[in-house]
Amino acid sequence: MRVIMALVAGAALSATGLGAVEPSTEEPPPGATVELEDIEVVAPPLVEQTEVDRFGGMKSTVTGAQIRDLNAQDAAAALRTVPGVTISRYNPIGAFGGGEGGAVFIRGMGSSRPGGEIQMLIDGVPVYNPLWNHALLDLNPINGAQAIEVYKGVQPAVFGNGFGAINMVPKHRTSEGFETALHGAYGSYNTYVETAEHAGKIGRLDYFVGQGLRRSDGHRHLAGGRLLDFRLGGGYALSDEWSARVFLLRTDNFAQDPGPRRHPELREGVFGTEEWLTTFAVANRYEKARGDIKFYWNNGAADWRNQAGPADDTLSRWDLYGLRGRETFDVWFDAQFTIGADLDWMTGGGRFTTDSGGASRFDRKTFFLASPYTSLSRKFEHESGCYLTPSAGLRYYAHNEFDPEPSPHAGVVLGYAGTELHASYARGVNYPGLNTVVFGRNVIPALGESWKDLDPELLDHYEVGLTQKFGDYVKIDAAAFYEDGRDRYVIVPPPPPPPVFDNVEKFRIRGAEALVTVFPLRDVAVFAGGTYLDPDPSDLPYAPRWTYSGGVTLRLLEAFRISTDMQYVDEMQAESQARRAGAKNDKRVDSYFLLSAKLAYLFSIPGSKTEGEIFVAGENLTNERYEYRPGYPMPRANVMGGLTLRF
Repeated sequence: MRVIMALVAGAALSATGLGAVEPSTEEPPPGATVELEDIEVVAPPLVEQTEVDRFGGMKSTVTGAQIRDLNAQDAAAALRTVPGVTISRYNPIGAFGGGEGGAVFIRGMGSSRPGGEIQMLIDGVPVYNPLWNHALLDLNPINGAQAIEVYKGVQPAVFGNGFGAINMVPKHRTSEGFETALHGAYGSYNTYVETAEHAGKIGRLDYFVGQGLRRSDGHRHLAGGRLLDFRLGGGYALSDEWSARVFLLRTDNFAQDPGPRRHPELREGVFGTEEWLTTFAVANRYEKARGDIKFYWNNGAADWRNQAGPADDTLSRWDLYGLRGRETFDVWFDAQFTIGADLDWMTGGGRFTTDSGGASRFDRKTFFLASPYTSLSRKFEHESGCYLTPSAGLRYYAHNEFDPEPSPHAGVVLGYAGTELHASYARGVNYPGLNTVVFGRNVIPALGESWKDLDPELLDHYEVGLTQKFGDYVKIDAAAFYEDGRDRYVIVPPPPPPPVFDNVEKFRIRGAEALVTVFPLRDVAVFAGGTYLDPDPSDLPYAPRWTYSGGVTLRLLEAFRISTDMQYVDEMQAESQARRAGAKNDKRVDSYFLLSAKLAYLFSIPGSKTEGEIFVAGENLTNERYEYRPGYPMPRANVMGGLTLRF
């Protein structure tokens, strides 16, 4: 049955796509921007790109076309069909906190604190709430995203302090001229969407400006949400080799918790987030060298009001800033040498109130993390067409409060004709966040200063994989991986007193992943993918044993585009894995199968440069009853229609 579903998946997602590109021979800096995408009325369907780099690391890219075809309203929706990715949420619009109300898990990673093991990046810099040490999906709007990159597994050559990463690549125009795009849509639950963006390039100068608003009453009483963002980007070519870029993002969002079914009195109130993100980068590109140095700063607030129980409000304020520098040299005969460093400062404070009128304050505390890194790879080619690319590297962590830790990695890629094998090893490092200090000072004062004795969490990642191409029509990717995690920090209760933080827990995840992309005809793309996970302990949340996704995209009569996508997720443990020694997770949700589709009519206005799309999209077309968290049913069948114009 599962095999049949996997094949049916092939009749369900390439509009969201999921395909492949040639492995990159160059290693661009993380967060490299790409051109604002034009609407193409007649063209082969675009599909998700899956790439294995020179270090054996795997990355999936969700393109702007896939985001459109999914009718995705936020990051979780855009990633729902990526093999190896599991999501959780409460509402159709808006994420409630960084837990089950809005989280992303990659191959079972993220279970310690949903999102805490996963780096969330925009333009290659971290964006998360450092006070509680987890991502907030509301801070990652997709309106201005040209693409979303999913780094599967530990990859120290690309990012640090985490076991996986998701990076949003901002739009930016590279071709001369101007373009404006307007989008509006309305659907079930009084959900409406509007976005506006404008981009241009004049000589050495390019710019992008945009805003977006998504709002919904929600499918249940008090299940509404709103996502609001404004962004501005610009770049200037200082010379043929040097350029400068700036990026600004403002978000202001909220979401409601409707509470468990039959127990609405347990609802957790309203969760609101706001943030300013600024990046400034200077990049160079010579014949034998390329890189950039980037400064970033984001400050934000996360207010959790009207909580259930004795707690009332939790008000958080934070600043996250730093420098990212990287340079790659072509040193000799297809060899690449990279040197770089990440410098991150994480600081924040908070205020806590109770229903009884009590209040406490967490005064600002700052963590600093420096992680210089280097890597070397060389491609050896034989006249027969066979090639071999070995690589090795090291990232070194130095923290102002915790012990230093090395993060080595090594890989090899072997290929001939349409066949490519890859293998890699990497050590992941995940440092405790400011949340440990908050717990020791305000939440559980008995913990005291025990957080100072913690070590970073470690993960040894092993992966082998195969890519097989059959001309330009079929591509198969398969991988097996093993994750060996240790030193997970938890609260160890008495006896003996007092309770303390300690690194006492381990976990392991074995798994495999496969995906097939087929282009049977010029205007048809088919995708099918599946992931198997075997976690130990078996109660790790959002680590289902089997998941399948798939889809089909096709164009009809030059002007119609039909996209379908599906996903099947096995029954799984749900809710957070408590940071308490010996804690068991007995919350489960049933398996589910979701089918969605979008029909679009593409048109152009004669005598003008205006192109557009009229669409209708439906989600959960099988009217499935499903939940990401027990007691929180998700929407049944729902629809949305809208219009996009570009000129």
